[in-house]
Amino acid sequence: MTLWQNFIRPKKLSEALDAFANAPRPLLPIAGGTDLLLDLEQGRHAPVQTLIDVTSIVELTRLEQRGDELFIGAAVPVNRVALDPLAGAHAQALTEACNLIAGPQVRNVATLGGNVAHALPAADGTIALLALDARAEIASRVAERIETRRIPFRELFLGPGKSALKQGEELIVGFYIKTSEVSETSEVSHTASCFKRIMRPQGVALPILNCAVWLERANSAVREIRIAVGPGGGTPFRATQAEDVLRGKSFDETAFESALEAALAQAQFRTSARRASADYRRHIVSGLFREVVESAWGRAG
Repeated sequence: MTLWQNFIRPKKLSEALDAFANAPRPLLPIAGGTDLLLDLEQGRHAPVQTLIDVTSIVELTRLEQRGDELFIGAAVPVNRVALDPLAGAHAQALTEACNLIAGPQVRNVATLGGNVAHALPAADGTIALLALDARAEIASRVAERIETRRIPFRELFLGPGKSALKQGEELIVGFYIKTSEVSETSEVSHTASCFKRIMRPQGVALPILNCAVWLERANSAVREIRIAVGPGGGTPFRATQAEDVLRGKSFDETAFESALEAALAQAQFRTSARRASADYRRHIVSGLFREVVESAWGRAG
């Protein structure tokens, strides 16, 4: 069975966008292909004429610090993210998430951009990036020039499996994550993040539920916090009401219980035949939520 007719491997971003404009359609970018190839082979994706391999594009394979931000290219394999000391220092939730994606062989080829572009509301890398308040860099060709723009991470998603990217026109270049937060007061504060998930005990498994937290701690108070839970809705979910409960408060049992109640009220857990029912997810989320928040809190101390 032939899954495609043309395979293009550009070396530069400009060459990839030229291929988007001129190659036979329908076309798709491909990186690790760990999701896309299975979807094509099993008929879950419409046939394509052209695949454009983005794994050799220099701009998409960098992982480096740029000023006060960490840049992770969309074609960087998730295993490289999991093991990278820069990512570990500034985005620990992301390294923990990447270390849980599938198995070692898949992690060596699957990319962070592919994990995001698949637009699943419980994708591990996606949930971690959401809590870390990442911004995505998107490239497209306008007339004869290449335009890039940065957008808030949440704007990439329209629904389960539905990306906001214009297919065959726009490409994710990479993700930017702040490496330092400048406090508005003289009070000493520290930041940390954490990611954990619950999955069935069967070796490599998809998550039943996952959670990522980033927080800034000032002594006994939560100065700032971001909480992401997957799946908490049709798109990657921020528990903003729980964040509002904890922000500016002392971290104690009363604050935690109020935050959990707010998260449960806002989240819309879904039933999945392959993973878990909505009721079961609501039942187990409290333990996961506590573990992740307390781990981030302890690390920030």
